[in-house]
Amino acid sequence: MTVELKNRARLLLQIALNNTQADFRDGQWEAIASLIEERSKLLVVQRTGWGKSLVYFLATRLLRDRGAGPTLLISPLLALMRNQIAAADRIGIKAATINSSNTDEWQLVKTQLLAGQIDVLLISPERLANEDFTNSILLPISQKIGLFAVDEAHCISDWGHDFRPDYRRIVRILQALPQNIPVLATTATANNRVVNDIIEQLSANLRVIRGNLIRESLQLQNIALGSSAARMAWLAEQLPNLPGSGIIYTLTIKDAERLANWLISQGIDAKTYHSNLENLERQTLEDQLLNSEIKALVATTALGMGFDKPDLGFVIHYQRPGSVVHYYQQVGRAGRAVEQAYGILLSGDEDDEITNYFIRTAFPPQAHTQEVLIALNQADNGLSVPQLEQELNFSKGKIDKVLKLLSLESPAPVSKQNSKWYATPVNYQPDSDKIERLTQIRHQEQDKMREYMGENKQCLMAFLAKELDDPNPTKCGKCAVCLGESLLPEIPSLEIVNQAIQYLRRCDIIIEPRKQWPSKAFLIYRYSGNIQPNLRAEAGRALSLWGDAGWGELVKLGKYRDNNFNDAVVEGAFEMIQRWQPEPFPTWVTCVPSLNRPELVPNFAQKLADRLNLPFKPVIRKINPTRPQKEMNNSYQQAHNLDGAFAIDTWEGIKGTVFLVDDMVDSRWTFTVIAALLRQGGSGSVFPLALSLNSLAD
Repeated sequence: MTVELKNRARLLLQIALNNTQADFRDGQWEAIASLIEERSKLLVVQRTGWGKSLVYFLATRLLRDRGAGPTLLISPLLALMRNQIAAADRIGIKAATINSSNTDEWQLVKTQLLAGQIDVLLISPERLANEDFTNSILLPISQKIGLFAVDEAHCISDWGHDFRPDYRRIVRILQALPQNIPVLATTATANNRVVNDIIEQLSANLRVIRGNLIRESLQLQNIALGSSAARMAWLAEQLPNLPGSGIIYTLTIKDAERLANWLISQGIDAKTYHSNLENLERQTLEDQLLNSEIKALVATTALGMGFDKPDLGFVIHYQRPGSVVHYYQQVGRAGRAVEQAYGILLSGDEDDEITNYFIRTAFPPQAHTQEVLIALNQADNGLSVPQLEQELNFSKGKIDKVLKLLSLESPAPVSKQNSKWYATPVNYQPDSDKIERLTQIRHQEQDKMREYMGENKQCLMAFLAKELDDPNPTKCGKCAVCLGESLLPEIPSLEIVNQAIQYLRRCDIIIEPRKQWPSKAFLIYRYSGNIQPNLRAEAGRALSLWGDAGWGELVKLGKYRDNNFNDAVVEGAFEMIQRWQPEPFPTWVTCVPSLNRPELVPNFAQKLADRLNLPFKPVIRKINPTRPQKEMNNSYQQAHNLDGAFAIDTWEGIKGTVFLVDDMVDSRWTFTVIAALLRQGGSGSVFPLALSLNSLAD
């Protein structure tokens, strides 16, 4: 029977791959047979491109042929779901998904699922938190499930690099299902620590099938170019010479947008991909890359797990990722079905600052957790997230993270009813030792990436495989270290670097005006509801991203070293205004006052006004001390901190349109409040102008 079953599975494999000569890779058939014949619980750790999805699709087809119920597949990203549904269709599997982008199809999917007409139901882990889904779909089919599959299983472990709290719910769901259901968990990026945690959570009987992680087609090289302009120049020169199309990863959305626009200006067909885009737009971009209609997709980690383009010619990192597992998972997208592909890691001066920011914000501090619980315990009728923002100086993201982690505890010290959260009578004690250990691990992972990027003399591929606890990390013979020479030139031409600097210096950043006041934030000024057009700031401009290779570094030095913005920055702002040409053009200049550094911004504003041949009038007075805006962590607190802080003096020319100048812009609330006060004081339109934008701002 096993030989007959294997032949049937091989035929399905060939149909799925559209290749009559295809055969199983080492370990694929063994995993499928174990699930079908032994109803095993498996963890498959195999390199990207090995074919982990084929294991659960072929197992599903063979189990369904035997009369088993549908497969429930937990999958973390919508992009991954789309690729999987297309692959399933080729071998006669009807797959469906219930997710936030197809709400109009939910009822049909539910009807077909309960009627046995769907073979695989794909859901995100977040769907498990939805009570209606659990009660109306999951419970009715729970006793009929034929295979329970968890893709990207490293997300289940908070030791892993992509921990997603909702993956914790998988453990509870699995415990409620019949114990004889075969279980398959798959990942390409789990070291021994993560593997052990997955085993501890899913099942002590979880059997591990682990393969070689060496990617034979991938050629690796590391290039340290501290300046963003140097990396931009390198990419402009080298991308046209690279095979096919590929991905360029950045650590921030703003870097992705600016880099893509720079490449377009250099005649390279590039697009931007990040989490702020609508699902339909992201799908269009994925399709364009899949069909090689663009040279490069400049992406954040939003384009990560599950995106599968077998002939991807290169993956380049504009900045250094925070961990080896992150890097391996991303660079492994390249070269799955081609003989040669490039994995190039660039590294910049800003890498540590960005990674440290992500480490600091990864886990809520114990104090934050306690303050959320105290606020909920003191509330008679629960609190919504906006109400918690009013009570606590935490970002909305941190509040959401605290509530999600607390809700996943068993028993949970919080519960949610409609839009409000309530404290439950549970004596909760956070595991602060574990959070400290996790934070230390993040820093150790960062150290390993520095080592990989630095004076590393061993094979680059073997280094990655060893850090992922590959049992046999052999030399690849293809990377820059193995060959003893550069795969690609490392130094960009000075001419293109200068072009990149000039591009950055002309790459003005739009400051979008805010349009709504936070509820109850302005008890003194009495602002509420929508910001009326006659009080609203106009769209403004920022000269740079903080610390960038255009104006950002000069602004940084002027603010913290020289306590003065030099004439070159003044000229840069003047030229930006010439490009901008706001209408109606301002007739005077004013600035945001500061009690801590009273001369810095006024001196700059005066020099800029002189250059524009406009009067400078410091009509804004700081009448109440406030905490620094950078210490305010959510929109309510940022706005409320400014309530009653400023007053406006009048002058004979106040009715004219005005430039409102500040050195830094982050939340935009300072500009928003002062613009409203100026308009109330009789001014014309208010155009905000900042020297730098915080690129890590929410």
